[in-house]
Amino acid sequence: MTASAQKKDPIEAEANASAAEAARDTRAEILEQSKDAKAAVSKLAKAEKSAVNDARKTWHDFEVHVWITNFNAIEFGPWKRERNRGKSRQFTTDMDIFAEVVENGVRTGVLGYRKELWKDTSGMDKRLVFKLFSETLNWKASMDMMLGRSIQQTLAAHGLPVTTYSINTSEDDYLVYLERSAHKWPLLPENFSFFLMEGGEPKFYRFRRDFINLGGDYTLIDQHGDHVGHIDGAVLTIGGKWRCKVRGDHADPRLIQVMKLFTGLIVFNRQARRHVKALARDIHDGRIKPDIQRQEADLYMNPRRIR
Repeated sequence: MTASAQKKDPIEAEANASAAEAARDTRAEILEQSKDAKAAVSKLAKAEKSAVNDARKTWHDFEVHVWITNFNAIEFGPWKRERNRGKSRQFTTDMDIFAEVVENGVRTGVLGYRKELWKDTSGMDKRLVFKLFSETLNWKASMDMMLGRSIQQTLAAHGLPVTTYSINTSEDDYLVYLERSAHKWPLLPENFSFFLMEGGEPKFYRFRRDFINLGGDYTLIDQHGDHVGHIDGAVLTIGGKWRCKVRGDHADPRLIQVMKLFTGLIVFNRQARRHVKALARDIHDGRIKPDIQRQEADLYMNPRRIR
């Protein structure tokens, strides 16, 4: 070894020692930051899990009360219907308010349907259209019977009535399609399925009629098979009364609006099934010519068409 190399050795050794010490300090700092990050992630995960658990323990409750007469504060009185039409374009001339929505003891909304369209027509012109309004008659949601889709599914199910409804809510950019399942055995409960889009991802639900059913009772079930809501119909009422609840972690405003409209549909469900079944039979036998109203046809139009 030369004299020059011997002189460099102490300097190189010191440099190597300094580098090793710096590396140890950096490594310790990174490990400490990693521990802090893991602790923060773990803390956040625990907080999210706690929030979900708290939401599951809470329930959103409301009631739907069906009126048996038109003698109510919404419709009864001089020029009342004309004033209601002035409040909302959705309040048509044949709109009949038949139920109120009560939350925490206070009326927060009303349900109506187009009476002339359902009561005073027949054949393919007879169609159910529901609307949900706020207490001040601001439009919140609509539900239309889709006769074309209903008859299509009923014919495919060999006459088993498969009713389909299109729901448009003020809370959503998407239409919601509520459909009675064709998978229905005699004496077994019916199911109505739908899904909501959330962040580009569909969330699937179904209303299943309860096995022990006295007042029109349905259970809301999510895509994992969990019971996340219930519609409990009261037996000893003149018009009809349903107590409804949704588990807190599923209490999306859109889902609640779908549930309110579906509760109103329960009143007409049997009549709607008979109507669709009779139409499908008459079309199959050639007794009537199929025709779809313009309002329903618009809902089938291609959104990508050239306008």
